[in-house]
Amino acid sequence: MIKNLKNHLLSLGGHMFDKQIMISKEDALPGRDNPILEFGQHFVNHTDLTAPPAKGCQQILLGLGCFWGAERLFWNIPGVVSTSVGYAGGYTPNPTYEEVCSGQTGHTEIVRVVFDPDQVSLAAILQVFWEKHDPTQGMRQGNDRGTQYRSAIYAYSDEHLVAAKESLTTYQQLLVQSGKPSITTEIAVAGPYYLAEEYHQQYLAKNPNGYCGIGGTGVCFPPQNNES
Repeated sequence: MIKNLKNHLLSLGGHMFDKQIMISKEDALPGRDNPILEFGQHFVNHTDLTAPPAKGCQQILLGLGCFWGAERLFWNIPGVVSTSVGYAGGYTPNPTYEEVCSGQTGHTEIVRVVFDPDQVSLAAILQVFWEKHDPTQGMRQGNDRGTQYRSAIYAYSDEHLVAAKESLTTYQQLLVQSGKPSITTEIAVAGPYYLAEEYHQQYLAKNPNGYCGIGGTGVCFPPQNNES
């Protein structure tokens, strides 16, 4: 696998040296048919990582830099039923972490947040999203550089898509008032979501002193209530 990956990178010429340039679908790695993680249990709350949302629950995919630190932001929020980390927004089916890091899959690192809207609103979850990373940095987050670290929101419903776009508009106005750059967050309908390897799931619960490279702009979002 590693040899094939190296050969693919070499075939792309100089493009392989700039992981901040989005790969095309034609040049992306081919991936595989089988999932990298077929079953997993949440290390903190013991939910099934591969299960669809329970009746009455909703989900959203959030990209805000390295998914190790990003996931920890959400699993302790009251009303969040489960979280997992994986890859989305790209082309390669069932990619490995190494393939995503190569920049040749088009995916960004993602946290899947499953929540009960009767206990926590999407607006409250998006408040955490906007405040806890810098959504103005394009294809990087802090010292982490590459398309895999781009800011993204992938929604499973039209309602969530509209809410995400409205929250972007609100936060952009606040950033402008603070002299910050424009938001580069990608907002789109959710496509396939591929679970990352077991090693990465709830990484900072297993390794409390592990790396966490995310940080916000210091601009606070207006307080949110728990209305959907």
